[in-house]
Amino acid sequence: MRMKYTISLVFIVALVIIEKENNIISRVSDKLTPKQTPQTPLQPSNSASASALGLLKFNGSSFTTLSKLDPVFTLMKRRLENYTEQRSEVIGSAGNRKHILLLATTRTGSSFVGEFFNQQGDNMFYLFEPLWHVERSLTLESGGTNATAAARAYREVLQGLFLCDFTPLESFIDPLPVDHVTSALFRRESSSSLCEESVCSPFVKKVFERYHCRTRKCGPLNLTTASESCQQKEHRAIKSVRVRQLETLRPLAEDPRLDIKFIQLVRDPRAVLASRMVAFSAKYNNWKKWAVDGDVPIDDDEVRKLKGNCDNIRMSAEVGLRQPSWLRRRYMLVRYEDIARFPMRKAAEMYKFTGIPFTPQVKDWVLKNTQASNEASGVYSTQKNSSEQVEKWRFSIPYKLAQVVQRVCGPTMKLFGYKFVNSEAMLTDKSISLIEEKIFIQNFS
Repeated sequence: MRMKYTISLVFIVALVIIEKENNIISRVSDKLTPKQTPQTPLQPSNSASASALGLLKFNGSSFTTLSKLDPVFTLMKRRLENYTEQRSEVIGSAGNRKHILLLATTRTGSSFVGEFFNQQGDNMFYLFEPLWHVERSLTLESGGTNATAAARAYREVLQGLFLCDFTPLESFIDPLPVDHVTSALFRRESSSSLCEESVCSPFVKKVFERYHCRTRKCGPLNLTTASESCQQKEHRAIKSVRVRQLETLRPLAEDPRLDIKFIQLVRDPRAVLASRMVAFSAKYNNWKKWAVDGDVPIDDDEVRKLKGNCDNIRMSAEVGLRQPSWLRRRYMLVRYEDIARFPMRKAAEMYKFTGIPFTPQVKDWVLKNTQASNEASGVYSTQKNSSEQVEKWRFSIPYKLAQVVQRVCGPTMKLFGYKFVNSEAMLTDKSISLIEEKIFIQNFS
């Protein structure tokens, strides 16, 4: 009678523990199920499982002995072992997840480099410039933004997106999404994750979507479905040219739910100006005018804006290269020129830094898209003949403007290893490299 009571007591206790373990696994699994709000990941210990297994050594009698007396204990043992394995798999999957933020400014090759991650395939959720909506919404009549308000908004939206929560972003989309459905997401087609079959809703004929998917015919984007897809991906990456200061993103690095890696992409500011004068022609009329006639007024707003951009890039890089505790093993600086000259090597380095496998699929894309023909290498194209792109700007920017850039962006150029030119002849002499061979401190482990 006493043995039967003992067996029943252990059985009841084990069932209680099993139910508790069920709840733990359920809550951890919830992190990977479709939600529209971020959740704090559970970090359970193994004490519950250990306690359960410990109880199975009751009054000095092993669980094996008890199982011989009643087959139900064999089933209980099996179930408890399965819980331990299942929980380890769920938590392990979440623990290996990487969050990559590619930081850059316009015309630095960020769209091209972003494709290194967009092409990763089924295990990567990649977003192209989601902060465009935030910047547009916060832009003042003067054309600028409140730096403090913008920095906070950028950070909160990025945090939400890395946790697969589109709610913070939705409030900045114009027109506002209806029931989490929008046809206005900027450059949707540049994110393969937002155009894959699981996210592709039925096509609606009378709904216009400017940035519609090109790989398949899809209807307006359902952000709830996008969130579900995001939850299922192993890694997440976002590309943005709108964050001004790396320091403002410190809370993301300190968020225990994220394992974030910052990759800052930079380019020779003379090349950036030359490229912007072509890509954003209407906004650079003053520069084009100065190139043709008259001296460049060094105190002009356009020149001050150029200096401000250079200073922001340099200050962010200085913070990253100092490797403060919150950025240790989380920051990598990459020059566009190095990627253009050695695309496969630099792509491999970036993947090593992030801790994500450099797949054959990505390698094939890099190989095919760094040997593009002239016809395919458009202003906004992600196909480039990489080596040619490095020197191209030297023949399109007047020496006069190059001098201005060197004057206001000098400290930035020195930090990144870009050589100054002192004559028109030197500027256009391709036998003279304007790029110092420089290795920036990186931590890959």
